[in-house]
Amino acid sequence: MHKQVMDSAAPENSPDALHMAVEQLVRYVRHSTTAGGLSVGASAALSRLSREGAHRLTELARAERVSQPNMTQLVTRMERSGLVRRVADSSDGRGVLVEVTDAGRELFRLRRADHARALRELVQELTGPEQEAVMVALPALARAIQDRQARS
Repeated sequence: MHKQVMDSAAPENSPDALHMAVEQLVRYVRHSTTAGGLSVGASAALSRLSREGAHRLTELARAERVSQPNMTQLVTRMERSGLVRRVADSSDGRGVLVEVTDAGRELFRLRRADHARALRELVQELTGPEQEAVMVALPALARAIQDRQARS
């Protein structure tokens, strides 16, 4: 399968091959994580809160592209698990922020370490030139994503 994706000769297949490769990579890395047993949505929300800090529920729902009722349910489940807590917004006494707890930060750290290990092991199976290409291409794609998000 690896050879098939990499050797796709028809230029019109390149976007499809890239899409399939990205899907496989994300699926592989996600499934390699054993820590916490979180859903994809919970993992994404925990990751965002760990990286960016506290958010209002509405902001978190918008950032994760889910409805506010769905985010409310997700945060409630994560709160029951001790991963996040709701706190008063010091800039607006009526507002509530969702922030990650120490337990949530530790779980995020463990999951990130699992992801890094899985990716490292996968990259080590590639040839030297393929490893170099991945080490250049993936950060470049991440920068392109950040640039697009900054413009939005």
